Amino acid sequence: MTRIAIIDYGMGNLRSVAKALEHVAPHAQITVTHDRTAILHADRVVFPGQGSIRDCLRELAHWDLLDVVREAAFNKPFLGLCLGPQALLEFSEENGGVECLKILPGRVVWFGELRDSVSGERLKVPHMGWNQVHQLMDHPLWQGIPQDSRFYFVHSYYLQPADMALVVGQTDYGFTFASAIARDNLFAVQFHPEKSAQAGLRLLANFADWNP
Repeated sequence: MTRIAIIDYGMGNLRSVAKALEHVAPHAQITVTHDRTAILHADRVVFPGQGSIRDCLRELAHWDLLDVVREAAFNKPFLGLCLGPQALLEFSEENGGVECLKILPGRVVWFGELRDSVSGERLKVPHMGWNQVHQLMDHPLWQGIPQDSRFYFVHSYYLQPADMALVVGQTDYGFTFASAIARDNLFAVQFHPEKSAQAGLRLLANFADWNP
């Protein structure tokens, strides 16, 4: 039986993610846990998150999970959700500037004041609601998901990877930003697949079967 560990550090829609995975992977063992051993022995790891990056890193340190996240991100099928991919980069502008996990090169940047590129109307921050994701390349986690499918977003900061080869999905909100990044065994998305109807469930199902 495939063991999927959802990292519990006190932040994120943990039960929603677990329920969605249980729905799409009924034969897998889904565990929400902060136990280091359980995470390190899982076959796949999900790193969700909501809230601020400062709180995220503080709670990871509190539960002694910083090195566990790093090890899983390099050695297992690994899925980052919402705040998860932001934590993987080197630095975030949030909370006055915070050093992140430095697993992938790049920064997390505030949207600032945005205007629609066509109408010129001011756009709301946070970017909240349904928006399209344009797939930039084939990837096993995109399998069966139509191009430009809509996913659910809630965020005020966006990913700015230093290496554009990491970007596998983009979204437009005043400008084009990276909404999905990937490298080897790691895939991370700015949106919430557990809140994204059929497209989100298909992405989670693809992850449950992914063998990078």
